[in-house]
Amino acid sequence: MNKAFTRERDDADEEESVTAAPPAGGKNYITPQGYARLRAELMQLIDQERPQVVEVVHWAAGNGDRSENGDYLYGKKRLREIDRRIRFLTRRLEIAEVTDPSVHHGRDQVFFGATVTYAEPSGQERTVTIMGIDEADSAQGQVSWISPIARALLKAHEGDVVKLATPAGVQEIEVLEVSYPAPGAPG
Repeated sequence: MNKAFTRERDDADEEESVTAAPPAGGKNYITPQGYARLRAELMQLIDQERPQVVEVVHWAAGNGDRSENGDYLYGKKRLREIDRRIRFLTRRLEIAEVTDPSVHHGRDQVFFGATVTYAEPSGQERTVTIMGIDEADSAQGQVSWISPIARALLKAHEGDVVKLATPAGVQEIEVLEVSYPAPGAPG
């Protein structure tokens, strides 16, 4: 069968929608800075990258045999990737609920956007910042608000001991410090 009539599997599209899906209820909490980053990426794809690739594909299509034309084949594949990312970002931004953590500045209760220092049973202290699904970066100490640690910490106050379900069993962790960015400060 001619390759032109077969459909490539787009597992990445399915994977993105499964791994980054908000919980039931459909809320996708995100900080203003995270929303701005996603929107900037979307605009860059739509306004710059996609038109450049379309131009290359158009040029390559005019060069004759498309079946052996690397520029054409790669360009079409890249267009599919860009379009998939545009669809994903558009869906995420549509359901995004922008929440400014600085409104809680000065409070000692854990809400979205809090930076929390807690002590594990071993005595080791850890610090995490509770962020949106699409902006959390574990390498930076940021966790998604739907992660087990964030769910255990949410609504706790400084000094509270909360239960955290882990693969090794339930642990009790103590909330040591809660802080939020100052109003007007970059997140």
